[in-house]
Amino acid sequence: MSSSNLQALTVLLERAEAERDEALRHLQDAQSRANAARNQHDQLSQYRTDYRTRWSQEFAQRTTVQLLGCYQNFGQRLDQAIGQQGGIADYADQRLSAARDLVRERELRVASVRKLIERRRAETLRSQMRQEQRATDEQAARAASRGNPMSRLVA
Repeated sequence: MSSSNLQALTVLLERAEAERDEALRHLQDAQSRANAARNQHDQLSQYRTDYRTRWSQEFAQRTTVQLLGCYQNFGQRLDQAIGQQGGIADYADQRLSAARDLVRERELRVASVRKLIERRRAETLRSQMRQEQRATDEQAARAASRGNPMSRLVA
């Protein structure tokens, strides 16, 4: 393999590794966002549970129609917020999945380029070995044709 081919493949490998590294950073960011979104959803859900428990105890003691309306109105808005946050969390999970897929794709590309470089180096080595063997064979053939006494020892 010529040095320019090796250099081109090395540049390709560096580029593939840089793209993979960027995809890994994107994955970490997506993971953080998904975790934050899911945590916020869980906190809202827990707050709703606590809110209902607290108000159920309050209703058992005494309540007014106006207070009941406030409770129901706030509960509806809280349910709406939880639903929206659930959608945000689901979207963040989808983005996380896409980021994982991208990392896998970029890792595969890096591995493919490395394998290609390895194959090209092995081909170059085999070619050099064949050339050396041919040169050695030619030297031995020339020596044998000249009647060199050393050629008889080699043969």
